Amino acid sequence: MSKVALITGASRGIGKQIAITLAKNGFDIALNCRKETDSVIETKREIEEYKVKCLIVEGDVSKYEDSESITKKTVDEFGKIDVLVNNAGITNDMLLIRMKQEDFINVINTNLVGTFNMTKNVASYMMKAKSGRIINVSSVVGISGNAGQSNYSASKAGIIGFTKSLAKELAGRNILVNAVAPGFIQTDMTNILKDEVKEKIVQQIPLKREGTAEEVANVVKFLASDDSSYITGQVIQIDGGMLM
Repeated sequence: MSKVALITGASRGIGKQIAITLAKNGFDIALNCRKETDSVIETKREIEEYKVKCLIVEGDVSKYEDSESITKKTVDEFGKIDVLVNNAGITNDMLLIRMKQEDFINVINTNLVGTFNMTKNVASYMMKAKSGRIINVSSVVGISGNAGQSNYSASKAGIIGFTKSLAKELAGRNILVNAVAPGFIQTDMTNILKDEVKEKIVQQIPLKREGTAEEVANVVKFLASDDSSYITGQVIQIDGGMLM
């Protein structure tokens, strides 16, 4: 029987690439997005070319009721969830002095509370199965911080603490919990930056280039595989040496 992976925020960028990479490796896929779009439908078609099953599940992970529904629909369709990838996230960058409380709360609710909501619901199924992988997408700014991103950095740092705590709680049920911390990765969000801004960032990276969504997805693929069977509570930086 194929393994099943549920990926949140899978409509584009890193989430989409994670879904495609896992599908290439034989996983049936549940694609979560807030609303079904042409992009998600196209991703579903791409995934099904690898002769695996794919389900689109709409829902806002920041809402607990939605996370319950996302989980239930996935289990109803596939009978289980072997891998949960908490990728859904938003940014609303601004210096603290100009940041409204709602700008802080909205980012925390999607990125950190959303990770809690999905993990709490999926973990109950994994505990019964005494098996599972939970992979949380953090960021290097959750480790280093970044001016203008106090909300985003706080949410991603929270994910790291959440990952380590949960890894200790769930290890006895053979559920492995890890995080990845991407650095400067080429996505729609980075493509809008001016060339001189991107070049300045790249010069701070020992490998002297942006990372790719595929490089992030390949690490997630490893953590989702049987090859990672003795790894839990870890945060793997995918940053070209940026934070060395």
